[in-house]
Amino acid sequence: MKALAVEFPVRVLCRILEVSPSGYYAWLGRKPSCRQLQDGQLLSLVTTVHHQSRQTYGSPRITRELKEQNHRCGRHRIARLMRQAGLRGLRRSRFRPRTTDSHHDLPVAPNHLKGMAPPSQPNRVWVSDITYVPTLQGWLYLAIVMDLYSRRIVGWATANHLKTSLVKEALSRALTSRRPAPGLLHHSDRGVQYASAEYRTLLKSWHIIPSMSAQGHCYDNAVAESFFSTVKIELLDRQQWAAGEKVNPALFDYIECFYNRKRRHSSLNYQSPAQFEKQLHLTPKRPSQDTTPGDKTACNANGRDDSPVDRTKNASPVAIHLNFPSNPR
Repeated sequence: MKALAVEFPVRVLCRILEVSPSGYYAWLGRKPSCRQLQDGQLLSLVTTVHHQSRQTYGSPRITRELKEQNHRCGRHRIARLMRQAGLRGLRRSRFRPRTTDSHHDLPVAPNHLKGMAPPSQPNRVWVSDITYVPTLQGWLYLAIVMDLYSRRIVGWATANHLKTSLVKEALSRALTSRRPAPGLLHHSDRGVQYASAEYRTLLKSWHIIPSMSAQGHCYDNAVAESFFSTVKIELLDRQQWAAGEKVNPALFDYIECFYNRKRRHSSLNYQSPAQFEKQLHLTPKRPSQDTTPGDKTACNANGRDDSPVDRTKNASPVAIHLNFPSNPR
């Protein structure tokens, strides 16, 4: 009404809107309420966090970030302020070309991941997958290796082809940076790159247990697909890329500087992968208990031994396989 009063008489507007002229003038001269002043201060904080998140956070993550900064606020209030200010998180999109060729005669590993309890420590289960990045010069392909415990990207590589060397480079970088103990479970789809002799040889040299999704069970690798959706929404789909040389620095900045170290994950109780792994090291370890092989007092609800014993030390590859449950079905 205040904007309309510039063009039309106030009394006419009051009669149409069924309000009194005195009430309108009283509202016009009224000072902002305490709640409105607090909303203004809170909106300033919301705008700052939204900018720091590279304009990717919605109300749930912004609420958690502000609570970490000791600001009391509710998610619905944050959502209301974001709507009023025109702020919003990014949402997901569109077409995906085929990157998996599972029609081959190469050996296929069984699905050890299905039915397994979530890992309780880093470097116990890794998942791998490939996605695409459209550029003006053609497709660029991104291969990643993710630690299932913390959702951290521990290795990644890009190339303009789908040869085995792409996924091998991503795994080699992960092995160099994390140096896992024997017995690590590596899960992927049945793509020809992961089933190749060259890739299987690299897994075997590190005593890594291969695992592959069964046909029609794409959700076994859903965490990798979720990352690809996130990186496309928050980085890759926000601009047109001229060439792969422009994509690599942007991916490095996003994965190494933002995703692994700062971005809050809803599946990790809104912590970043780095914070989640650090929390494990800060948690006091439970005192060891003297138990016999038949005593389950030191086991968790899933029947897995929680006592601090290195079960893979000096183990042969055959014994390592026994540490991982096979598909109960």
